[in-house]
Amino acid sequence: MQRSALTAVAVLGIAAGAAAAPAHALRAVTATPTAPTALHDCRLRHPLGLYSLPARCGRFEVPLDHAARGGRRIALRYAIVPPIERQTAAAPLFVLAGGPGQSATDLYASAAAAFAAIHRSHAIVLLDQRGTGGSQPQDCAYPQDFTRGAAALAEITAATRSCLAKLGPDVRFYTTEEAVADLDALRRHLGYARVDLYGASYGTRVAIEYLRLHGAAVHAAILDGVVDPTQPLGPTTPLDGQRALDLIVARCAETRDCATRFAELPRDLTTLRQRFGPDTVEVSLDDPTDGEPLTVPFSRDLLAAALRLMSYDGRSAALLPLFIHEGAKGRLQPLAAQALLTVRRVEGQIAIGMQNSVVCSEDEPFFPADVDSPAVEASYLGSEQLDALRRICAIWPRGPVDPLLHAPLRSDVPTLLLAGEDDPVTPPAWARAVAAGLSRHRLLVLAGEGHGQLATGCVPKLMADFLRLEEPERIDVRCLSTHRPVPFFLAPTGPGP
Repeated sequence: MQRSALTAVAVLGIAAGAAAAPAHALRAVTATPTAPTALHDCRLRHPLGLYSLPARCGRFEVPLDHAARGGRRIALRYAIVPPIERQTAAAPLFVLAGGPGQSATDLYASAAAAFAAIHRSHAIVLLDQRGTGGSQPQDCAYPQDFTRGAAALAEITAATRSCLAKLGPDVRFYTTEEAVADLDALRRHLGYARVDLYGASYGTRVAIEYLRLHGAAVHAAILDGVVDPTQPLGPTTPLDGQRALDLIVARCAETRDCATRFAELPRDLTTLRQRFGPDTVEVSLDDPTDGEPLTVPFSRDLLAAALRLMSYDGRSAALLPLFIHEGAKGRLQPLAAQALLTVRRVEGQIAIGMQNSVVCSEDEPFFPADVDSPAVEASYLGSEQLDALRRICAIWPRGPVDPLLHAPLRSDVPTLLLAGEDDPVTPPAWARAVAAGLSRHRLLVLAGEGHGQLATGCVPKLMADFLRLEEPERIDVRCLSTHRPVPFFLAPTGPGP
């Protein structure tokens, strides 16, 4: 697994509120650029190569350091997916990706179907945040293993120094503050008077900071998997992960078929955790990607990775009781295969250098003194990921950070907040904390769901309705009353009848 903030934080995750325009002015937006720039036809490719989508792509230059006068400039890639209804008056939707380190074009290409209802009347604007995708990508390689202790930290140190030597000291300018300045520069470059925002995970930090600094240019915002600006990313990750796992285990116990099939699930989990304290065993399996024979060392780190990554999504969480039960019986292949498959799926989409710049500038310096609490040590993640993050950030340069980044947001901009009850990285409490500072908002918490609700149930329709109706309280959310999380698998073939 890539050892960086991806393993240490693996999210993502900023204050005074800008007043919204009067209600009668909300439609005073420019749906197409008033000063068109050189755009060309292009294809946005799914990160796994499954398909591609047509778009119009371009590049524009911004200062490396927005606070400096003159100096180096960098080119950023963006794409516009024109609306189906070409005469629309709706504001364009700017999509802000997570990670930190994921590109907006990758996010949209992998989830375009979830934006289909919005896309009918809204242009979709995708700026690859500086350091990601086609915008000066800050890519580095880290050890792909699941070892721990002094040897692992030594590998992390060497990989971080090598990464920094490759990228150079300018990595300090790949932070949220600079990215928000880029985003507004693109809005002005394209001639848009007002825009809508969709932010996912770390993208909600970018959206919140944009609302703070440029709220007058925002028509409405959707925050999905909300990062509380008052909370640095990292210190609560082990506790949030443990909370989500506990909720999944409790939900199994409250579900008749799951409780009957896995009556000893808490004991099975304890058995696994106790076994893989000091012990590591070699597990032989068919490679989940190409089917070739593969042997992997199953360790506490691999177990933690499997538990955490499967907790992110309601579909994989539905497999957890079965896989925990099988693992406790000595059949570790399902857990190992799922962890490897998920790691491979996400590792190529995260620009590790950019992630380091964000987390080491904006989060690690703000860790509380009691981060190594007994509760953290008792969690299935423990403190190893935090130790890795500290090691990286002791080396990585710090960049510009808005002094108000970690202050609460105050805003009158209409905002829809989405949260999963079982989210292991941005718990619903964070969305509630942000909502407290929003005078016009609607918070939807989906039972039994994990991190990110973009494609969950009727959420895509609700997002489109929100942007159309403009007032959060007017959204008809009755479709959520029938929502149920994916039922637990009782066997590899699926749930019970």
